[in-house]
Amino acid sequence: MSEKWFNVGKIVNTHGIRGDVKVLPQTDFADERFAPGSKLMLMNEQTGESREIKIVSSREQKNVYFLKLEGFNNINDVEKFKGWMLKISESQQGQLDEGEYYYHQIIGCSVVTEEGEELGVISEILSPGANDVWVVERPKAKGKQLLLPVIDDVVLHVNVADKRITVRLMEGLI
Repeated sequence: MSEKWFNVGKIVNTHGIRGDVKVLPQTDFADERFAPGSKLMLMNEQTGESREIKIVSSREQKNVYFLKLEGFNNINDVEKFKGWMLKISESQQGQLDEGEYYYHQIIGCSVVTEEGEELGVISEILSPGANDVWVVERPKAKGKQLLLPVIDDVVLHVNVADKRITVRLMEGLI
């Protein structure tokens, strides 16, 4: 498996006795990724074991998805998949509009102010509501994490090729 793989969900539990699984989505495109007929890779990140699966049916309820997987018709068939990740290959990723980025493109980027001051590196992306928030890990001497709202007034330029993001700090952010 030399191709890059990206998480789109995690199987957190079984559901019912007919082999359905409960999935916590980790993608902005859950409706597309978990649509009937979609093929995903099921991976155990501890052992490296993997297998391709096909989704027969899916439904969303309270921010989780209940999936029926082809060939699994009993709770005993899917019990072992608890904790396994659902992934897509890099080639399965769709094209994004300008100004939109995948999480893996943003995480690891260095953040600098428009004056050139290094603020740190993005370690995580939070989605609390109206807009995403980037968590910037600051150098030890600079203090604790910085939470940057992803809005036009703050994020000035994103260069994913150079892994560098230029921002304007609003009053009260630091």
